[in-house]
Amino acid sequence: MIIFSKRIYTFYVYILTNKSRRVLYTGVTGNLHRRLHQHKTKLNPNSFTARYNVSFLIYYEKYDWIQHAIAREKEIKDWSRAKKLTLIREVNPNLNFLNDLFENWI
Repeated sequence: MIIFSKRIYTFYVYILTNKSRRVLYTGVTGNLHRRLHQHKTKLNPNSFTARYNVSFLIYYEKYDWIQHAIAREKEIKDWSRAKKLTLIREVNPNLNFLNDLFENWI
């Protein structure tokens, strides 16, 4: 039997969009502030997020274990756009950009 205890780490599953909110991108990271900065500055210019100007955070979930976060990311990625939007709208009905929540993090 595997017993999961509380960890000191935090991992995030997140959903980004572009300015017009037409594109959805789901990812996982251990440092959401740094990852948002990487998307915004187009660290990898050939990536999907760079090509479609995807850098606006509209949804995130926190996890203590990376295995759980990765499993959740894969689950969400398999969903239809409509199902993803339903999930997002449960906590962010207007699809507001949430980047400012992580702007001052170090």
